[in-house]
Amino acid sequence: MQNIGEENINELEKAHMDFISTVSHELRTPLTSIRGFADTLLSSYDRLTPEQREKFLLIIKDQSNRLINLVENLLTVSKMQSDKELLVYKSIDAVQTAEYVIQIIKNQYITHKYILNKEKNLPKILVDSDKLQQILMNLIDNASKYSPDNTTVTVDISQDYDKNTVTISVKDEGIGIKSEDIGKIFNKFSRIDSPLTRKIQGNGLGLYITKTLTEKMGGEISVNSSPKGSEFKITFKAATPEDNGLKKIKE
Repeated sequence: MQNIGEENINELEKAHMDFISTVSHELRTPLTSIRGFADTLLSSYDRLTPEQREKFLLIIKDQSNRLINLVENLLTVSKMQSDKELLVYKSIDAVQTAEYVIQIIKNQYITHKYILNKEKNLPKILVDSDKLQQILMNLIDNASKYSPDNTTVTVDISQDYDKNTVTISVKDEGIGIKSEDIGKIFNKFSRIDSPLTRKIQGNGLGLYITKTLTEKMGGEISVNSSPKGSEFKITFKAATPEDNGLKKIKE
């Protein structure tokens, strides 16, 4: 028994060290970039053209946003793994949430086209509004980020009458995910190695958070992928008339 206990402790210590190493790397990269360009601006400001100054400031801003995103994701992961996560369930219109998220993301990816297909008379779903928004933000942002310019991101919202569920599908026209990598994409700090992902910044937490939040709210998530693109689906139970009242559930 002692050997088993020691083995478990060693595994926990290794996981802890791997976590610290990964986070340190993710923090160091943007911090190094911010410090380097800030030093250049301070030491060579008069010798730089206005265009160069603006370029360096935009890089500093971009890397700052990357840091903020990482910290927010780490805080979300920390809350999900503690007993302090409080989900506030309400009857939410999935279409309105999707429209809101698409409006935000389309301003970041101006070359992409966004299509929202929705069935008529869709029921509302019982979820935490902020968490649903975070889930859709992750999925639609990923679909945009990992697709070439001038491609289409399609969001479909439909109902399964037999199961009394609502499904939100997010499809892209990217390079797809290899079958052997499908099982890894929802792991913490997991990023699939490809020429495209090497060019795109990310911390490998978005899909882990998306899956965890979806399942915490009683939903299901799945993915299908081919060389022509990927499709992520999240499914939640439709709200009933009794669900219109607000309720809080501590996870």
